[in-house]
Amino acid sequence: MGVLLGSVALLLIGSSPTKIVEGARMQLDWGTVYDNRYVKLSYPGGDLPKDRGVCTDVVVRALRHAGHDLQKLIHEDMKAAWSAYPRYSGLAKPDRNIDHRRVPNQRVFFTRKGRSLTTRTTRAEVAQWKPGDFVTWKLDNGLDHIGVLSDRRGESGWPMVNHNLSTTLEEDVLTRWRITGHYRYPSR
Repeated sequence: MGVLLGSVALLLIGSSPTKIVEGARMQLDWGTVYDNRYVKLSYPGGDLPKDRGVCTDVVVRALRHAGHDLQKLIHEDMKAAWSAYPRYSGLAKPDRNIDHRRVPNQRVFFTRKGRSLTTRTTRAEVAQWKPGDFVTWKLDNGLDHIGVLSDRRGESGWPMVNHNLSTTLEEDVLTRWRITGHYRYPSR
């Protein structure tokens, strides 16, 4: 996809769901293990070592591969709209080291800056779930979780999801837990 400016075509890297899926899938080979420790990160563009991370890091890295720095985007949006985001114990202002690594913050950001889509999973809605979309769940243990929809379908007929509960996997889990959000970013 490109935009013609004079005689120069500019590639809009960040608008490609293919790049988001590709960025999520790359993490399958990294052996990323679940590690939710607070880490001081460089800014912008900060990241944990590739072999560590949580579910939100799958999203952060997938979007970064597509040209979007979610660390910077969420930090700037939180500074501009602090009251729109959840409060965490001991946090009186945005923290660029952790804010983008929290599912509730990603959910608020995608609602504010992307598109909120159906959370229904009847056969009538199957075509609305696109590769590169993000899905949030409430796990059976009450924790929030997020993943990136794949361009591959599982045996269920639903898109597979790249996510990390213990290690980064691509699995047929879209309908396994209670869906709390379905988002598209950037909006397309």
